[in-house]
Amino acid sequence: MPNPTSTTLDEEVREKVEDRKAYVGVIQRLSKASVDKHWEAYADIPWDDPDFKVDPNDPRWILPPIDRLGATEWYRSQPEHVQAQIGLWRVATMMKIGLQFENLLKRGLLAYAYKLPNGSPEFRYVLHETTEECHHAMMFQEFVNRTEMPIKGMPRSLDIIAQVAPHIPRISTELFFVFVLGGEDPIDYFQRQTIKGGQVKHPLQEKILRIHIAEEARHISFARHYLKHRVPRINPVRRKALSVLSPLILGLMARIMLAPPGTMVRHFNIPKDVIREAYSKNDAWNGEMKNCVAKVRDLAAEIGMVDGFSRRLWQAVGLWDEPQKKAQKTGKAAK
Repeated sequence: MPNPTSTTLDEEVREKVEDRKAYVGVIQRLSKASVDKHWEAYADIPWDDPDFKVDPNDPRWILPPIDRLGATEWYRSQPEHVQAQIGLWRVATMMKIGLQFENLLKRGLLAYAYKLPNGSPEFRYVLHETTEECHHAMMFQEFVNRTEMPIKGMPRSLDIIAQVAPHIPRISTELFFVFVLGGEDPIDYFQRQTIKGGQVKHPLQEKILRIHIAEEARHISFARHYLKHRVPRINPVRRKALSVLSPLILGLMARIMLAPPGTMVRHFNIPKDVIREAYSKNDAWNGEMKNCVAKVRDLAAEIGMVDGFSRRLWQAVGLWDEPQKKAQKTGKAAK
């Protein structure tokens, strides 16, 4: 299998899909890439390598600067082994939430594939993606198991709401893929930032993240191009509904999925004012929240899902920034 530890990271495909032929061409390239470049959770990760051992007291788990809790005086005043345990809990929680989200995603993708007609190019790609997501779930859960920490994953409030997700394709496939990007883009952003900034110190974490980033580049590419192809062609009422729901979905998912879980806060007795200092009242973190949904926000503007009312919703949830116009390009994801 390809080496996921190269110095570059696979980027998503970005192309114009002005007609069905161009859109199908993107899907076929993504399907080919899934054949040419993929990983298996228990074949391509050396779990029993001594260098990959998970030790909760390993200082390599100490939170990097991108996680604002790590910059607080309270965190820096903790013994090194406590800082490491908090950092490992954060990493394991992100993986647990990731596998839970991908469970919902797989069920929704299969519901979408169920009704596709014979000969549909989407069918093959969706099954490739579902297979890859199964391996992601296995490697994430194996990592969580090896921490031996009581990791819960999604907070109950998000979990209850998220159970609706697998049924969304029966109502609106466009809304489902907005949900997909709402779960994938924020985590992908932070994973890329930590890798590019050299902030991942443990080899097991780095290997898992690089595999995940490489394959998620294709998954995000598919969802984005599906919306590019479909949304301009749906009726104005449905498009208006998407423009209203998109910022609400992103506002809920990005903050809940990326915030420290209550179980961790209680386990380590982290004061509430420290959490406020690090996250809710932190301008730098709020800026990162805007950045982590920038691609989805720009896409919404590109395909006619931002008007005066929806812009105010993006502002209300604290995620608005002026869309950036970027040149169309083809990334490495489908090479």
